[in-house]
Parts: sequence; C-alpha cells; structure tokens
Amino acid sequence: MMTLTAASVTELLADWRQGDASALTRLTPLVYGELRRIAHRYVQREAQSPTLQTTALVNELYLRLAKQEKPNWHDRKHFFAATAQVMRHILIDHARRRRFLKHGGELQRVPFADVLQMSAERAAELMMLDEALLELQQLDARKHSVVELRYFGGLSLEETAATLGISEMTVRRDWRAAKAWLFRRVNRE
Repeated sequence: MMTLTAASVTELLADWRQGDASALTRLTPLVYGELRRIAHRYVQREAQSPTLQTTALVNELYLRLAKQEKPNWHDRKHFFAATAQVMRHILIDHARRRRFLKHGGELQRVPFADVLQMSAERAAELMMLDEALLELQQLDARKHSVVELRYFGGLSLEETAATLGISEMTVRRDWRAAKAWLFRRVNRE
C-alpha cells in the first residue's frame, strides 16, 4: 500500500485533472484515512446529535468526488481544504432535508436510525451557522476561508497559513475575529 505523501497525492490529482479516470481509484487509498479523520472531527463537533456518521459522510463525499470529471485541485492541501468544504455542504444539505421535509409532506416513513441522527434544533443551528458563514464570506472572504480550513478542515494554524499564503499571525488574528463575529451573528438570531 502506498503512503500518503504530498507528491504522490499531487501527482494523482494532476492525472485526474488531465482526464485519467483511474486516478481517483488510485488516490482513494492514499487519502481515505485523512478524509475519515476530517469527517470524524465534524461528527465529534455534533456529539449530541450527529447529522451523519463518519463513514456515511466519507461515502457521500466519495460519491460527489466521483462525479467530477476534471477537478481543479492544485495540490494535497488544496484537495483537503476543498473536501472539508464539501463535507460541510453535505451536512448542511442533510440538515435542510431533515428540517424542511420537502418530500412527501409532513408525514413520511424514515428508518428509525435516521430519526435519531439529527434533532430539529440541531438542524436549525446548522442552518444559522451556514447563513452566517455565507454572510461572512461576503464581508471578508479571507476570514471565511480561515474558518473553513480551521474549523471544518481541521487544519492547524501553520497548515492554514501555508494553504492561504499568509502568515500564521494573520491566520491567528483572522481566526479570533471570525469566531467573535460568528458568535455575535448566530446569537443575534
């Protein structure tokens, strides 16, 4: 089995971008553990009532990745930052489906396990957070990126700084300011 190296992942991403459909198959074993770690962080943050289990989140991510014919990821860090963002969108989509019951009216059959996965309150909180993040993105795209990479991607200050091409001190300031702004925005609701 190959080990996860930035060069091997970057090489496979380049192959995939150039149209090699088998690159995703070769890439999957290299990144699966890291994707599970990122997904597990999401699930841990929702310990009271997780929206999806770790494996389900990674599987849904893989399905979305498999649909991409020529993704535009530059390197390993860019790939993991993008997949963290996709995971967040998967959770938000799941929360919206759970909250708004678009299909089948108010009464619908669901497996018992799905009922336990997310409370209506947690779905509402996720939706408010998503709205706040979209508003933050309009106000300050860099702070939004810092939140995406730090909170949702699980990147360290150093990794976030390298990914965004800014200093660690700037990441630290943006992280603090964004957390404070999001706290005020969400609690205002």
